[in-house]
Amino acid sequence: MSTPDPVLGDRFTAAVATAVELHGEQSRKGGRIPYVSHLLAVAGLVLEDGGDEDEAIAALLHDAAEDAGGRETLEAIRGHFGDRVALIVAACSDSMPGTGETKEPWEERKAAYLEELAGADASVLRVSLADKLHNGRTLLADLARDGAGVWERFNAPPDRQAWYYGELLRVFEGRLRTSAHLPELRGVVAGIVAAADQARASSAGWGAATASESGQ
Repeated sequence: MSTPDPVLGDRFTAAVATAVELHGEQSRKGGRIPYVSHLLAVAGLVLEDGGDEDEAIAALLHDAAEDAGGRETLEAIRGHFGDRVALIVAACSDSMPGTGETKEPWEERKAAYLEELAGADASVLRVSLADKLHNGRTLLADLARDGAGVWERFNAPPDRQAWYYGELLRVFEGRLRTSAHLPELRGVVAGIVAAADQARASSAGWGAATASESGQ
């Protein structure tokens, strides 16, 4: 009886090593959790959602061009892992600044990303959904543990973060309806919207109280 080919092989192992090489000194926002933990989690979510080895490799490397060298890194990924992986990584990047360059403004990047995502293929959508789901999970966990100060780690205020997650969900619901992760993503987005509403209400309440005190 023949043994079936493994789902993951040497290319995946090499991609893990590449991810550690590129991101090994980075940590998650606001803490000391190694950034590689996010990349491994996203790859796991992709595989749980029926993704193949190329998609899992792209998940491991999805932030490489954006946060670790720009297009030069993207071309290195293409050389080591092939065109399909490079195409997914490029499509999952909302900016690819080179060394010493800065990213475009947040609103501009996110609007362009949403537009591109709306026409992307299933492989790109699967990796992107996994990325956003894990980011959203982490945001809610951080808010529950550390409070509203977590919002200050980001480049856009809570209401714009909530808008972005809502728009992402709309794309995924329309283009990747069979994803096993959609139900959880809906709950995560609802939680982010509620947290953003709470932050806005707290800010308004603090502003009103400050105004009242200054008028006394």
